[in-house]
Amino acid sequence: MRAPTIRDVADRAGVSKSLVSLVLRGSDQVRAEKREAVLRAVRELGYRPNAAARSLSERRAQPDSPPPAAGATGAPMVGVLLHDLRNPWYVDLLDGLNSVLHSSGRHMLLADARLHRRVGQDPAGPFLDLGADGLVVVGTLPDPAALETVAARMPVVVAGARDPVPDAVDVVADDDEHGARLVTRHLLGLGHRRIAHLTGYGAVAELRRRGFEATMREAGPGHEALFAAGDLTEEGGYRATVRLLARADRPTAVFAVNDMTAVGVLSAAGELGLRVPDDLSVVGYDNTGISRLRHVWLTTVDGAGHEVGRRAARCLLDRLERPGGPGREHLAAPALEVRGTTARPPALTG
Repeated sequence: MRAPTIRDVADRAGVSKSLVSLVLRGSDQVRAEKREAVLRAVRELGYRPNAAARSLSERRAQPDSPPPAAGATGAPMVGVLLHDLRNPWYVDLLDGLNSVLHSSGRHMLLADARLHRRVGQDPAGPFLDLGADGLVVVGTLPDPAALETVAARMPVVVAGARDPVPDAVDVVADDDEHGARLVTRHLLGLGHRRIAHLTGYGAVAELRRRGFEATMREAGPGHEALFAAGDLTEEGGYRATVRLLARADRPTAVFAVNDMTAVGVLSAAGELGLRVPDDLSVVGYDNTGISRLRHVWLTTVDGAGHEVGRRAARCLLDRLERPGGPGREHLAAPALEVRGTTARPPALTG
């Protein structure tokens, strides 16, 4: 679908391109009826001014102005809309994404989806205004259906999320259900029979819960799966663990939905006088930099963040070269990283 141009707006409003330009710049030299006709045409066509072209035009008119910002010079640019700047797993994903985009001669322009949502702005709007070649959405958007309008105007790839997306959008993510199975089999193999899972929210967390639950069922009678709700944060993991460990039948192992939650588990266990892994085994998910700190040394799942980013970039470049066609799902293979927070349960040691 071709994006409407300033010529389309002028034709719809029955005016000249220069008059449309004056209206869009807020000039007070346009009669009220002409201004209304132009604005009506803009609304009906869904026209968005090209901010990069406008910046270049204004610079030509003012040759002594400072150099334009990166992305406003006509250099190829890809927008990246990040769901949560606080999630450390996204660091590896962005690194992989940028390595491929940079090799293709494209700039990466990053925006915070949460900030745009708080101020009531269309999160993808600025990328359309700047004439970006495409958009990579990292993480879950609150309204994935909103991508449909954007996907009609530019290639869109979702990375690191598993929520439903419009037909023309590619999804690149970790195989979360398989990763959770790896964790659960590891703990079962060590001899744990009562294992707790600290859950999260969203499609990714649900897939991790599903993998854990299915593997525990397959283990057969005598194995108990416990659950406690978390919020993907260290504090949420701490509070959930305090509740879990207050039970008479407390678990001997805890599988946290992500590494941040697992850090909260470690804090709670320490405060309650439990030694990890002698008294309690703990596993996280994502293999973030936190998990590799020597005083943490967390057993976790490597969700292939760097590879997810690289694949997302390649998917976007493929769509730029060959537009159209249905969206595809690409899942990277996770791997279990066994470190210092898992061991045989107390009943089997000694």
